[in-house]
Amino acid sequence: MSVIGTTGLDPEPTLRDRLPSGLHAPADLRSCFGMFATGITVVAAGGPNPCGMTANSFTSVSLDPPLVLVCIVHDAAMHKAILGEGSFAISVLAAHQEPVARHFANRDRPRGEREFEAVRWQPGPVTGAPVVADTLAWIECGLAAVYDGGDHSIFVGSVLDMGKGGAGDALLFFRGGYHRLEAGTPK
Repeated sequence: MSVIGTTGLDPEPTLRDRLPSGLHAPADLRSCFGMFATGITVVAAGGPNPCGMTANSFTSVSLDPPLVLVCIVHDAAMHKAILGEGSFAISVLAAHQEPVARHFANRDRPRGEREFEAVRWQPGPVTGAPVVADTLAWIECGLAAVYDGGDHSIFVGSVLDMGKGGAGDALLFFRGGYHRLEAGTPK
């Protein structure tokens, strides 16, 4: 491999130059990204017009200080809700909660308070953001930072409170569909 500026040789083509055209089409990217199995969450913001959405772009960031992140597309109602409230809750769904995931992924669902009539929930003890009942875990966050992520924003939340539900299997998203991960004994 040549090093630019030291050998006088033309640089080798970059990886992007070597990729076949069309590889960056959204459908191709979605298919490729779908090979990474993720957990499923419901992200929710409270306030006068509570809002919820299904999300699999959630991860822990730091234990000290405790931080998490979630990525949300710019035109989602949740994007505006988190910015307006300055806080949000994450509910980590259990395997039996696929109907909950489908509900909050449905663009035709009712909005505001009515969108939560289809599920059991309670207001988070710190932020009041809706926390879905019977989940594996829940986390309430204050908005700590927002970063540009292309067509999404990366919301970093400072953990304010959290809790764990009972033991159960996890709901996963893989290859464009929902799957169940059976809980077992760690090896």
